[in-house]
Amino acid sequence: MSELEVLDRVKELTPLLRERAADAEAARRLPDESIKELRETGLVRLLQPKRYGGYEADPRLFYESVMAIGAACGSTGWVSGVVGVHPWQIALFDDQVQAEVWGDDPDTWASSSYMPGGRMTAVSGGFQLNGRWSFSSGCDHCQWAILGVMLDRGEGTPPEMWNVLIPRSDYRIEDVWHVMGLCGTGSNDIIVEDLFVPEYRTINLVKMFTWESPGLVLNTSPLYLLSFGTMFANAITGAIIGMAEGVLAENVEYSKARVSKTWGKATDDPYTVAAMGRAASELDACRMQLLRNVGDMYEAAARGEAITIDMRSKARRDQVQSSHRAIAAMDEIFDRSGAGTISTSNPIQRLWRDAHAGRHHTVNSIDRSLHSYGMTAMGFNPTDVLI
Repeated sequence: MSELEVLDRVKELTPLLRERAADAEAARRLPDESIKELRETGLVRLLQPKRYGGYEADPRLFYESVMAIGAACGSTGWVSGVVGVHPWQIALFDDQVQAEVWGDDPDTWASSSYMPGGRMTAVSGGFQLNGRWSFSSGCDHCQWAILGVMLDRGEGTPPEMWNVLIPRSDYRIEDVWHVMGLCGTGSNDIIVEDLFVPEYRTINLVKMFTWESPGLVLNTSPLYLLSFGTMFANAITGAIIGMAEGVLAENVEYSKARVSKTWGKATDDPYTVAAMGRAASELDACRMQLLRNVGDMYEAAARGEAITIDMRSKARRDQVQSSHRAIAAMDEIFDRSGAGTISTSNPIQRLWRDAHAGRHHTVNSIDRSLHSYGMTAMGFNPTDVLI
């Protein structure tokens, strides 16, 4: 199967994912059959090195796939985006851990929690790790986890931010996911107690952000020269854009038959119909900006050109704005959709709740990112760590 076929397979799967959205919400995790079928599409291998059974694909294919899934089921789109971007980061780790993750099974998945939920101290040959990490989306379906940690450098020395990659046997999952949106993501807690982590399963975030990661020695595709801030944050926003597109599509069909006490046929309400057009334009702009920014970086890297601060800053600006603009467009449609949309049987309300839950992810902190863009536009250093 070629990388281009992945998107086709994803689109073929979306009607089934839409049908199972309520089941995912009720179970507070994705259905096992959906996980099996997502694996078969090859989606999570799009950003994976070819050396380990991946496609090393144009990242735009990945984000288009995430948006398509998000339009069908918000929780499935969210997990697809978050879990699907992890192979890109795993490719930056030492090759020894890449072989451990994918050597026997190229369809091995990893979840994450980047919040610095644990502390790590240096010991002979590696590190000692303890902590609790929240919001690890899709963790029940994954065999590894990427965790954010603070490395203790001793008294008088500030701790450093690192990531560790650990197998499922080294942590336990605590079921705490009782929420109002993205219910099906199963974003439970991960707990680690007195774990020895060998050094090759760790990565220094300063080195990762400055293209000094050990994995770049062997993974030389331009894909791996993109920035973490761009890749991960747009996985979140891609899912949210997809959810908003799903609300628009559902509302178009719903409005054809809806009867309003004020207007009679909903199609006779010019304001509601105009709102659909306005939302469609906004969502198209969000989609185009995401794909343009990622594509510009990928093509620059393929030409051997540096990915500049200005490019990364613009991508961050548009990413966070797109999350907020997509939800604003969704809100206008939802507010004009009548009382029927609050029924739990109506998919519009679920997508609406999912997107609003997703808005609370830290990558959608809008003022910080826009301030940083303004600083870089004036020639100063960025103030946002995701640049």
